[in-house]
Amino acid sequence: MSDARDFSVPPVKGPSSGEYAGAEMQCEATRLMLAAKRGDRQAFDSLVESLRGRAFAVARALVGSHDDAMELSQEAFLKVYKARDTFREGEPFLPWFHRILRNTCFSFLRDKKRVKPMSDFAPREDDEDFDFHIVDDEAGPSDASLNSERARFFWTAFRALSARDREILALRHFKELSYKEIATALSIPEGTVMSRLFHARRRLRDELDPHVFPPEELGGKGGAR
Repeated sequence: MSDARDFSVPPVKGPSSGEYAGAEMQCEATRLMLAAKRGDRQAFDSLVESLRGRAFAVARALVGSHDDAMELSQEAFLKVYKARDTFREGEPFLPWFHRILRNTCFSFLRDKKRVKPMSDFAPREDDEDFDFHIVDDEAGPSDASLNSERARFFWTAFRALSARDREILALRHFKELSYKEIATALSIPEGTVMSRLFHARRRLRDELDPHVFPPEELGGKGGAR
């Protein structure tokens, strides 16, 4: 099964920010959230500054629209601030934040009637296999980060994927979460994370033109978690 680092994903650029990476990001984000919970507003501002680019990237992956992703990522941070007293000591912040961001995006899509069932027999939303297509009205990428032909091909293919495929690819490739962190964020076993990533990558490869994205660019063998 291919690892994320074998998978080339054109970046989605949101607001510039001095972001952390990997375990350092997890620890620092949690520390800042705990400080914000204790009343340190500057700590919360630093938290937003450090995560807003990645929050935008995930929201963009889920809703498609640049402007909607900007608004929804900001709305998610506002919800975090309002709910700061409910954040528990000892809980990692990033999975907690992702659940808020995810629910914010999915609520928006439902309210805008941009949720299309996979079939007439789609499972309930609380089922593990729940999934849906996103009706993406944007004619095509419009911001500067998507001005190359390869990037446009990539995002056209990406928007053809289901919500669950978009989400897990975004968590792994845009937020660079580990399998364990994704499992925590989505409340699923690590084995399920690996399986979903494998199938999401395969479906993305199927949507892409092999002349533009040779197969070897979209998956390797092995790799660390």
